Amino acid sequence: MAGEQARAGVPVGLDGKGLRIGLVRSRWNAPIVDRLEEGVRRGLAALGVTPDDLVVASVPGSFEIPFAARALAQSGRVDAVICIGAVIRGETTHYDIVAAECARGVQEVQLSTAVPVAFGVLTTEDEDQALARSQGPGGHNVGEESAAVAIEMARLAEAWRPA
Repeated sequence: MAGEQARAGVPVGLDGKGLRIGLVRSRWNAPIVDRLEEGVRRGLAALGVTPDDLVVASVPGSFEIPFAARALAQSGRVDAVICIGAVIRGETTHYDIVAAECARGVQEVQLSTAVPVAFGVLTTEDEDQALARSQGPGGHNVGEESAAVAIEMARLAEAWRPA
């Protein structure tokens, strides 16, 4: 597991004011995903994004996340999309398929639409690992980290948008 020092920090002066952010969240493993969503909301608020500038789409599971992310990205109404979910290993290969296809699909969305998509989908061996990555204020929360990623990449896209 990456230590605290291995994580990317939030750039000084990063500001999300005026950005509209899409959030795609899975309903599978809802207690974990609820914690991630709290982190997303906390992270966006800390960077100046208002609750009115957050659009939330809920999907059944992580496999469906890329479809909803594409719909939001293609709408032209968001500057970035954050995807959150939790894929926890079970007794079959289902985990491998869902985790890989979710990640591949999310990457495809951002590359094909030129809208940044932050990947906040947990892929863990067990529930304890998922809980450790979805902590409350002051703890490690991948949702909160994904909020900063979305803002940073939206600002990068904005800076390099063709004139």
